[in-house]
Amino acid sequence: MLTKTPEEIWSHFLEFMEERCSATEFENWLAPIRVLEGTSEEICLEVPNIFVQEYLLDNYKKDLAAFFPPRSNGELSINFRIPEPKKKTAPTASAPTVSLADTQPASSDLKLNPFYTFHNFIEGPANQFVKSAAMGVAMRPGKSYNPLFIHGGVGLGKTHLLHAIGHYAAQNHKKLKIHCITTEGFINDLIDNLRSKSMDRMKRFYRSLDILLVDDIQFLQNRINFEEEFCNTFESLINQNKQIVITSDKPPGQLKLSERLIARMEWGLVANIGIPDLETRVAILQHKAEQKGFRLPHKVAFFIAEHIYNNVRQLEGAINRLGAYCQLMGLDATEEVVEKSLSELFQYSPQKKVCVETILKSVAAIFGVRVSDLKSTSRVKEVAFPRQVAMYLAKELINDSLIRLASSFGGKTHSTLLHAWKKIAGQVQSDDMLRRQIDMARKNLEA
Repeated sequence: MLTKTPEEIWSHFLEFMEERCSATEFENWLAPIRVLEGTSEEICLEVPNIFVQEYLLDNYKKDLAAFFPPRSNGELSINFRIPEPKKKTAPTASAPTVSLADTQPASSDLKLNPFYTFHNFIEGPANQFVKSAAMGVAMRPGKSYNPLFIHGGVGLGKTHLLHAIGHYAAQNHKKLKIHCITTEGFINDLIDNLRSKSMDRMKRFYRSLDILLVDDIQFLQNRINFEEEFCNTFESLINQNKQIVITSDKPPGQLKLSERLIARMEWGLVANIGIPDLETRVAILQHKAEQKGFRLPHKVAFFIAEHIYNNVRQLEGAINRLGAYCQLMGLDATEEVVEKSLSELFQYSPQKKVCVETILKSVAAIFGVRVSDLKSTSRVKEVAFPRQVAMYLAKELINDSLIRLASSFGGKTHSTLLHAWKKIAGQVQSDDMLRRQIDMARKNLEA
C-alpha cells in the first residue's frame, strides 16, 4: 500500500474480481462502490446501502484482505460510509411518506401503497436475500437480475417488496416510466382494450415502459390468450433491457403456464421469500405497534410471535385487534390479555419429530462423519462444512430461537449458526451436488 494510491489498489481489486464473478454480480455489488479517501494504513469506501456492505464482507473478505492487508486485530483496513439520503428542497409538512405526485408525472398513474417501502420492510434471515436483490433492482433497473421473480406464501411481503421497488425507482430515477399492476389488472386492461378496439394503444403503452411490476402472476394460469399477450409484452421489454419484476405464490416451474413463458421468467433471478423466524416476527410486531402508537412490551411480543407464525398479515391483524381491545377495555398489553383477545388466532402446528439430534444423525450419515465430530470444535473442512449444512437445516426446519438451536451444536453462538445458514443458503443456489445432499437429508428426516 506504500507504492500505490488507494484508488489504484481498488482499481486492481475490481479488475481481479471482474474475472472471477458474473457480470450481473459485478455490476450489482461491486461497480456502485467508490473510493472516498485513503492512506497507507486504510481506505474508506462509499457503498450505496448496508446490503452492499454486508454482501461485500460476506462474500469477498478474503479477496479484499489480499489487496488491503488487515489491521493488527485481524479486521480489514477498510472503513465503509453510506451516503445520507438526499433531502427535498421543499418538504411537505408532517407528510409521513413521499407523495407519488412529486415522484411521477400524473399521466403515469403509478399506484403504490404508501406504507410499502424498503424503510418499513423488516428484514430477517428468511427474506434478507430477496430484499437485497430487490434493492439491487431498484438501484440499477434493467442492469441486474432481469427479470426478478419473487415467490413465496401469502402475506410474507412479496407485494411489499414489489411496491418498495416502485417507490425507490420513482424517487431516484424520475425520468423512468414505471407501471405497477396486478395480473388481474393486466387481464382487465386487455379485455377493456379489446372491447374498445384500442389494442395498439395498450401495446404502445406497455412496450414503452422502463419498469414493469406485476403482482400475482399465478392468476395468469389457464388463460392462454392473455398469457400470450403478456409473454409478447415481456419479450419486448426484456429485449430493450427494461426491468421486469414479477411476484407469485409458486416458483415458475410449478405454475401451469407455457414452457415459453416459464423459460423467460427463469432468465434472471428467482428468489424465494420465506416465513419469518421468531426474532423477525417479534421485530415486525414491535414495528407495527410503534407505527400505531401502541406500547407492546418485548415479552408480550415474544409471546404473540410464538403463537402466530404463518405470515406477516396475521401479525398485523393481531396488533390491530390487541390494540383495539386494550384501548376499549382500558387495559395494558399482557400475556393474559393477549391470550384472552387473540386465542382464536393462535396456531398450533403438529409436533414434528425433527430435532437437532435427528438432523445431526442424517447429515452425519450423508457426509460420512460422526455426530460427535459435528458437535466438536474441529475446523477441518470435512467436518466444518457438514456442520454448517446441519445448522442450515436446523434453521430451516425447527421453529426455535437461534440461541437455543446454536447451543445444540456443542455450545456454538447464534451468530455462528446464522453465518452458516447464510453461507449454505447462498451456495445451494448454484451447487447441484449440495442441493441433492440437502434434499436427501430432508427426505431422511421426513421418512
